[in-house]
Amino acid sequence: MTQSHTGSCLCGTIRFQVDGDFDLFYMCHCRRCRKNSGSAHGANLFSRSAQLTWLSGEDAVQHYAVPQTRHARCFCRHCGSAMPLAVKSAGILVVPAGSLDSPLTQVPDGHVFVADKAEWDQNLEQCRRFERFPPGYE
Repeated sequence: MTQSHTGSCLCGTIRFQVDGDFDLFYMCHCRRCRKNSGSAHGANLFSRSAQLTWLSGEDAVQHYAVPQTRHARCFCRHCGSAMPLAVKSAGILVVPAGSLDSPLTQVPDGHVFVADKAEWDQNLEQCRRFERFPPGYE
């Protein structure tokens, strides 16, 4: 059965739907994905067959490609949220996992570009956990 997912940006200007299955789910630790996400890695879903439909705000989707590389991204020009990117030359749809609003039960397939992993991205499962901001930062 083919899946359907919906997603949006942080400010709600952009809404989209993805019809089809995701082939792969990777967390990428390359320097560029870390810059894109502002975090330890990018978390992206990949599909060669899923179809992307912009439901609203398509005119707010900004595309950026790093010159002389294969690295590109789409984002909301208002709030900066990462948005899906159709790489037509490769026939691949890349969907940032965090942009989805519908539940995603797919488990990541793995980590890629781990040689570029941030120095502080080690043993994170041992860090303290809080349900909300820690005391004094609420």
